[in-house]
Amino acid sequence: MGIQVISRDGQPEYAVVPWEQYQALLKAAGQPPASVTAEVEPGASDSAAASVSLPALSELAQLREAKGLAPEVLARNVGISPAYLAMIESGEREPGAPILRSLAWHLGIKGWSEPS
Repeated sequence: MGIQVISRDGQPEYAVVPWEQYQALLKAAGQPPASVTAEVEPGASDSAAASVSLPALSELAQLREAKGLAPEVLARNVGISPAYLAMIESGEREPGAPILRSLAWHLGIKGWSEPS
């Protein structure tokens, strides 16, 4: 299996497996196959991405505050520095897809991404 292990503080925290292997693991465990919803295919037009109504990234600080999360806590949970989170919230930086997925997961924003 082509497993990627992601560690935090020297301890394994996540394992990433290819989709086919994940589906095989679900099948072996007697679980139904996983499906992906509200995903926009890579290379899809901007209009396809815009058709899903999502909070703007510029609302990140307000979304975090509404959840009662301190910036340091959200940054730690996402695996980025508080300084980088501040740059994302201020619009200085545009996060990549993995960080965006993690932010969505921790803030409960359906549509930015579902947990992988």
